[in-house]
Formats: sequence, structure tokens, C-alpha cells
Amino acid sequence: MDGSSRSDNGEEAIDTVTPGPEPAPESPDRAAATTAAAHPGDPFAHPALFYRDSDEYLTTTLDFIRAGLDGGEPVAVSVPTGNLALLRAELGPDADAVRLLDMTVAGRNPGRIIPGVLRAFADAHPADRVRIVGEPIWPGRSALEYPACVLHEALVNSAFAGRAVTILCAYDTSALTPEILADAHATHPTLIDGGGESASTAYDPGAMVAAYNRPPPAPPATATVLAFDAAALTAVRHRAVEVARDAGMTGDRLIDLELVVAETTTNSVVHGGGQGTLALWAEDAQFCCQISDAGHIADPLAGRLPAAPRTAGGRGLLIVNELADLVRRYTGADGTTLHIRLPLA
Repeated sequence: MDGSSRSDNGEEAIDTVTPGPEPAPESPDRAAATTAAAHPGDPFAHPALFYRDSDEYLTTTLDFIRAGLDGGEPVAVSVPTGNLALLRAELGPDADAVRLLDMTVAGRNPGRIIPGVLRAFADAHPADRVRIVGEPIWPGRSALEYPACVLHEALVNSAFAGRAVTILCAYDTSALTPEILADAHATHPTLIDGGGESASTAYDPGAMVAAYNRPPPAPPATATVLAFDAAALTAVRHRAVEVARDAGMTGDRLIDLELVVAETTTNSVVHGGGQGTLALWAEDAQFCCQISDAGHIADPLAGRLPAAPRTAGGRGLLIVNELADLVRRYTGADGTTLHIRLPLA
């Protein structure tokens, strides 16, 4: 549902990997991960750190951060609340030289991590090699969120190809499932654990993009389902606000919802066959919108990259990702469906 490189969604109101082999660790030099790239000659590096406890976590991440600071490189950290507090405490005065972000807030929606966290920091330092510690997949992530998380990790590789950036992604092996860890082998070209660093023999981000292009769950039978075309856009937007207000949404949240509905339904009309359906319901303190049309989004990175300066289009999905707590997208020959969640309060 973005106006740039797509045709969009599915049509009716809708109706969730294979583990890679464990490579043997090689070099014990964790700092080597800062130069490991997906392809020879590509300055971008995207290693995964598998840690069992806070000691392993701190040893590798602090070495990575301090090596960047010592080399005059801009460094950012975006990890969940507990690990952020650990790093802040261990960095001491050096914490002031690092951009620190809580991933549970900045990256609540996996679709906004690339534009709002990673690219925002890297683009602010275009002349420097940049280092970032990220942890987009933590034990509190829901099963509904997880496919969007894997897509994020896979798409980071194409979003930063050719950039002088290193993004170290941490995975808690004591709390995450074997399936999640296997997926990390496929989305990261380099792996780091207690034994050192090795190349991933399962690395295949394109296959992961295809594997996690999955339809979201169907709306409940109690959902309000609205059909729309160009003539009905205003009425559908107003009805969505009414349904959300009745569910307990107020104030600025209603403004956000109206903008999300306006962007997605307009994109369906312009790029998704001229019509679509919108399903609305409340669930788990969130307000859910599911938009389907007959279009297809060709670019997996649509809505995940900053809009080009001085361009009028291409911002619809980017805006939706910024406002929502979650955006799940399925797109194929049968159409496109967006599942969007915003907080009720």
C-alpha cells in the first residue's frame, strides 16, 4: 500500500524454517566481526551474536562499542530495556558518546527499525564508518510480530549493501527457540558465539523474505468489515474513527488511526485495483486494521527506507510504519494484505 514501487493488497476481508547447520567457530577475535561483510568487497557487515548470559553479552558488545569509539566511529545501541541498562552502566562516562535507544520503544514495530533507527543514524554520519548494536528479536516478541522481525533482519542486508556500516545483532540463546536461532543463521552472513566467529553456511536472506511472506490471521467474526472504492474513501475513514472511538481510542491516537486508514485505503484505490476491504477490531489493548486489495507490492523494502528528498510519493507505508506498533504485510499474485496494530491508549 505504498505509492512507489507497488500495486497493493488482497481482495476480501481475510479470511504463520528450516534450521541451518551449526557452523564450527573459528577465530576467537570478536573484533573481527566489525569487518565481516556479506560479499567480498562490500563494506557492509551484519554479524549475529549468540550469547548465553550477560557476561558473554557484555564482553562482545563492549569490545565492539569501544573499538568503534577508539577508532573515531559513530556508535549507536538499540537493544531491549534490560540490556540497555547493562550497557549504560558498564560504559560509564563512555555512554555519553554513544547513541542509546530502547529497542522495545524505537523498534516496537519491526518495520520502522531500518528507516527510524538504523538508517536514521547511519545517514546522519555519511562520511564515517558507523557501528550499531541492535537486538530486534527478544524473548518478549509475540508470534504475530515474529515474521515481521525476520523480514527486518533479512532486508537489512539489501538496505545497507555497499554502505560502510556494521550492525551487530544480538540473540539470547538461553531464551529464544532453536527455530529463531536457525533463522538468524539464514539472515546473517557471520556468526559469533562463545567460541569465536565463523561464516554462516545457511546465509540466504532472499529465501527468508519469501518464507516469511505469510498471510496474517483472519479477522474475528465480530470485526467491522467495510468495502471501499474511490468514492467511499472519506466515509470509510470517518467510520474507522467511529469504530476506534467506540473501542476506547481517544485524542492523538485517533488522529494517527485516521492517517493510517487514509494512507492505506488510498493506496489500495490508486495501486491495488481501485477498491479493497477494511476490517476493524480491538484486541489485547490494540486497535487492528486489516486492509486487502488486488494489488502486489513488488519491492520488499517498500515503506522501510527513508523517502528520497524532494519526492512527492513513496511515503505512505513509511508513515504507517512510523505510527503503528506492528505492520504485517503479505503480498502475492492473489493480492496484498496489511495487518496494522496501533495502541488503544
